[in-house]
Amino acid sequence: VQLVESGGGLVQPGGSLRLSCAASGFTFSIYPMRWFRQAPGKERELVATISSISSTGAGNTNYADSVKGRFTISRDNAKNTVYLQMNSLKPEDTAVYYCNVVVSLRPYWGQGTQVTVSS
Repeated sequence: VQLVESGGGLVQPGGSLRLSCAASGFTFSIYPMRWFRQAPGKERELVATISSISSTGAGNTNYADSVKGRFTISRDNAKNTVYLQMNSLKPEDTAVYYCNVVVSLRPYWGQGTQVTVSS
């Protein structure tokens, strides 16, 4: 299993970024995918989850209260990629963002991508 995040960077408050996580080594479409983040001196926290694609063609999503209405998680099974669209960014969103999947009861993580929100 390999997860590779990209898309982080420095952005001003109120700005937007889209993170990507390219997955390989497992059957991507059947697994829920998650985005976590970890700010300096804080524990890693769950930001968003997307289920495997349902019969309606869309994955079910869940968000931390702190990002509801601002972040959107999505997936493209043809590209084995999960995304995190982040709008209206705040300084408190500054963190390293990680992609996560649990396969055969084992969690896998990417290397993370740094997001810094600052003027």
